[in-house]
Amino acid sequence: MVIFWHRRDLRTFDNAGLYKALKSEKNVQPIFIFDENILEELPKDDQRVLFIYQEIEKLKKSYQEAGGDLWVYHGDPEAIFEKIIEENSISKVYTNRDYEPYAKERDKNIDTLLKEKDIAFIGAKDHVILEKDEVLKEDGDPYRVFTPYMKTWKSVCTDFHLKSYPTEKYFSNLNLVENPEELLSLKSMGFSDKQKVEFPSREVNDERIEEYHEKRDIPSIKGTTRMSLHLRFGTVSIRELARKGKKNEKYFNELIWRDFYQMIIHHYPDSATKSFKRKYDNIPWENNEVHFKAWCEGKTGYPIVDAGMRELNETGFMHNRIRMVVASFLTKHLLIDWRWGETYFAEKLLDYELASNVGGWQWAASSGVDAQPYFRVFNPDSQQKKFDKDYKYIKKWVKEFDTEQYPEPIVNHKEAREKAIETYKNAIN
Repeated sequence: MVIFWHRRDLRTFDNAGLYKALKSEKNVQPIFIFDENILEELPKDDQRVLFIYQEIEKLKKSYQEAGGDLWVYHGDPEAIFEKIIEENSISKVYTNRDYEPYAKERDKNIDTLLKEKDIAFIGAKDHVILEKDEVLKEDGDPYRVFTPYMKTWKSVCTDFHLKSYPTEKYFSNLNLVENPEELLSLKSMGFSDKQKVEFPSREVNDERIEEYHEKRDIPSIKGTTRMSLHLRFGTVSIRELARKGKKNEKYFNELIWRDFYQMIIHHYPDSATKSFKRKYDNIPWENNEVHFKAWCEGKTGYPIVDAGMRELNETGFMHNRIRMVVASFLTKHLLIDWRWGETYFAEKLLDYELASNVGGWQWAASSGVDAQPYFRVFNPDSQQKKFDKDYKYIKKWVKEFDTEQYPEPIVNHKEAREKAIETYKNAIN
């Protein structure tokens, strides 16, 4: 028997690792593990766990319709693999590569375990278009600036890189199962099955891609595809999305940013918790807990910031333009460590993905790869006038806006801006 291990690729169609396994092997048994090392850190009503569970139900059903089954486990991956190996005769394990620090350490341990049993551990590239060392500078070093990375990326990428894998052609090589196993319940893992937020459709809206460059910065309208959740968990194919995205260069470039941040986290795993530009770790953050609470709750007295935070808290989503505004506000107006904000987003965002989230936060804090300069401080009022001039977005999320109930600004913009620039300047020099 050969194992295919689903992780961030919750689909059968156009799945690189699954294709590789099915085309090369017989009796391929797909599995998924609810990793307790990840789950134990999450709140018990975490909507991402529910989303994954719903997708696992669909995945299991699609395998059963093809005559196979998806074996689903809950526990520590090493312990689960020991159990699988003990109960079955396994020759190889296939999977799609993950570039985050925890995942790489986990896979290293699994590889050691499998080697001891003479079982091959075979990876494939599925989460990104171009990975690891496929896009490097002429001197062989990773890029640290996006624009030259993007130009090289486009010169390296061919039609082949965007071609789908015809996985379904080889479904006959699945391990056939007469009596499929019953799926374990969310409750048995200690999680709620109550859905509190709406999950975006996995259907790609072609019109939004075509109009992306015109509407992407307007938070009051549906001007983005909302594919980030599906890309995060691999319920859509990045290759299919990139083929459609080529019709709009601005949208296509955003997909390349995603590859860029995955490349950065692979080559510089310390950037998950440390400033990419190390001297920025010298900044004496104020970390005022009262101010942080006001920011988290959307009660800063800056309507565009508060609208974004309330949308996040209620829906698990925040518009990308607003993500930049609230991150800049936290790190510069309030002089609160970017890691506090990154951690809060990690808890709240449905589409939370380490590489892009850290990249975005370090961009706003000026500490990251190809970040905005430290003396650039977003003016929340200017951002509102430019991107929400009719207050549609603000009035949707801040019901008490323009009433006596709405709080006064917790800091003065001009004073906070000057203080941030002076603090940064002194710290990094």
